[in-house]
Amino acid sequence: MASPVRPRGRQINAYQLVALLLAFVLVAGVGGVLSAGLLVPLAAGANTATDTAIEVFDELPADLEPGPLAEQSRVYANDGTTLLATFYTENRIVVPLDQVSPYMQNAVVAIEDKRFWEHGGVDLEGIPRAAVNNALQKDTQGASTLTQQYVKNVLIEKAVREDDTMGVLEARENTLSRKAREAKLAISIETRMSKEEILQGYLNIAQFGASSLYGVETAAQHYFSKSAKDLNAVEAATIAGITKAPSTYDPTRNPEMSQSRRNTVLMTMYQQGYITKEEYDAGRATPIADTLNVKPVEVGCQAAGGAAFFCDYVTKVLVSDPAFGETEEERTTLLYRGGLDIFTTLDPAMQAAAEQHAQAAVPAGDPSGLEDAIVSVEPGTGKILAMAQNRPFDASQDRAPGTTAVNYSVDQDHGSSNGFSPGSSWKPFVLAEWLKSGRSLYERVNANSRGWYNSDFDFCGAHAPNERDAWRPGNSDGIDNKGRITVLQATYNSINTAYADMESQLRLCDIKATAESIGYRPSISAQKDGGVQMMPSMVLGTQNSSPLQMAAAYATFASGGTYCEPIAITRVVGTDGEEIAVPPTRCNPNALDPAVANTVTYALQAVMTQGSGRSAQLEGRTSAGKTGTSQLNRHTWFLGYTPQVSTAVWIGNAENDVEMRDMVINGQYERWWFGSTLAAPTWKAYMDQALAGKPAVDFAAPDWGRVNAPAPPPPSRGEDRESDEGDTAPPPPETPAAGAPADGADD
Repeated sequence: MASPVRPRGRQINAYQLVALLLAFVLVAGVGGVLSAGLLVPLAAGANTATDTAIEVFDELPADLEPGPLAEQSRVYANDGTTLLATFYTENRIVVPLDQVSPYMQNAVVAIEDKRFWEHGGVDLEGIPRAAVNNALQKDTQGASTLTQQYVKNVLIEKAVREDDTMGVLEARENTLSRKAREAKLAISIETRMSKEEILQGYLNIAQFGASSLYGVETAAQHYFSKSAKDLNAVEAATIAGITKAPSTYDPTRNPEMSQSRRNTVLMTMYQQGYITKEEYDAGRATPIADTLNVKPVEVGCQAAGGAAFFCDYVTKVLVSDPAFGETEEERTTLLYRGGLDIFTTLDPAMQAAAEQHAQAAVPAGDPSGLEDAIVSVEPGTGKILAMAQNRPFDASQDRAPGTTAVNYSVDQDHGSSNGFSPGSSWKPFVLAEWLKSGRSLYERVNANSRGWYNSDFDFCGAHAPNERDAWRPGNSDGIDNKGRITVLQATYNSINTAYADMESQLRLCDIKATAESIGYRPSISAQKDGGVQMMPSMVLGTQNSSPLQMAAAYATFASGGTYCEPIAITRVVGTDGEEIAVPPTRCNPNALDPAVANTVTYALQAVMTQGSGRSAQLEGRTSAGKTGTSQLNRHTWFLGYTPQVSTAVWIGNAENDVEMRDMVINGQYERWWFGSTLAAPTWKAYMDQALAGKPAVDFAAPDWGRVNAPAPPPPSRGEDRESDEGDTAPPPPETPAAGAPADGADD
């Protein structure tokens, strides 16, 4: 290969500057006005012309400080290598010059500026030639050097960064004024930057394709699925030929024109000694289609497949959290232009399992029209490990049928969902307060049906809802007079009537405080109204919440009393390799007394061995959980956990409160669908797969004083059970308390 003639980084001398100014006078004489209001007279002597040109040059800007280039940001799973999505306004990956193939460097110099290593920013030979050529009305020649082209791109990038539309237009206008400005700035750049730095800047800033492809590294990865450092002569010539007209010479759009342009570049490389005759002949003889190995350009969460909803959640966190910038505009700019590497909590294997079982439970095109969601968090850290749903992600304006941009797993702010009524999966919060107040699992409560009035409950001095009729909760098995039963029985059989009696013995404000401390969060509108709304029917989960928040709350039990707010982002690294501070993990180790948390877990283990969750008991490991079915079976849930993972499964209709009765779901007919019917088996299938290969870990022992009796032996698999879920009997009509929502839970 030919070596550069000019010592790299050499400064221009005074002779070159004077000659350059004279050249500009000639250009002005041929082409007209050099700058607004100034006509350079051809009749003037050389000295006069030179003096005038100097005056003109003095009026043009001389300083240009290249700013940071817009780069793509990348979102990774928790293994640090699985790429979930890329975000950009300009798809660019900045690389140093030593990470660019010499073929690529030489190809650009050969076709764009063969005297690049010799001139001082402006080509003294090229300007007069271009001026004469243009005056004779031949093909327009710009005579722009690589340095001038770099200056132009820097000006455009600066204007885009500052949202200066006029600046973009001015940088692109085809006028002598623009050329003169570029020339002066090019001279200035060459006094401060070496030739290598300028070439590196150009290779990173230039556009190399129609699909927002900026910089040689992105182009190499897109067209050839390799890094720029590995490009051969033919590949380098292809990319180098594109920048003259990115849409015209993009090989994926116009392969014939791109091949012709590539061959022109190869010819110049051969003529200038950068490649041999053999390389030139072999390159020309190779069809461009045979050289391509195109990797599609994908942007945003649409490219994340089944993890798209988690990806969308990550972007919502980044754009909304002040940790990433003072304003939403700054945070959005950081995401789309900042070149961030964003490392998240998502476990690829668990995510794949969640996607598989979300689809298996309710296929996307199922005639039932139902949706589902599966979300897992890690107890003790709040890390979101998986987030999937059966409807494919599509955030475009013209969404395909059967797709959605609504994330059913999260709240309104992070996914546009209003949440869903959790039904009886809310009962463990009441149980926690029951145990906190000094009561036990083997204490007996009245499970007979009766009418309840607001006066039967302690509102802690707060104003009670207006009372109209008595609230009469029933049980979904239709048996409302069960006598006195233990709290443990009431829990594993999910007896509504018994839990109403328990609630009447507690203070509603204490239940509210305990639920919120554990991590229960109602929908956004309810949060604005003061969190959990105190009313008798709250024991049956009448306030909407999200699957993510419910999984995080149950993780408090799994961790022995530590509540952690869900987190999705663990590290963010900028283009300089420096880490950007992320929102800290917010955990409350005192959310619940460990003795209480472990005793709640003991009761929820009984759900898996004796009650409504028996069909969901995991293979070879202990687990705890709770079914949930909202009033009239409009939403069904299973919330369950091991010490390592807490998972929520929700199934229902996200758009309307559809009663799940006399319905076929995924080919199966049920008169009434409960949390135990489909959500629980889905939870088991997912958790068995997600935990495969992980050690089986036991829960901590309960506080036996709060149990207050030895545990009965677990029933055999074939033993009949008394349960409010999975029964074919429809739930009885329910009369809500005055002021209570009409959708009180009934499982």
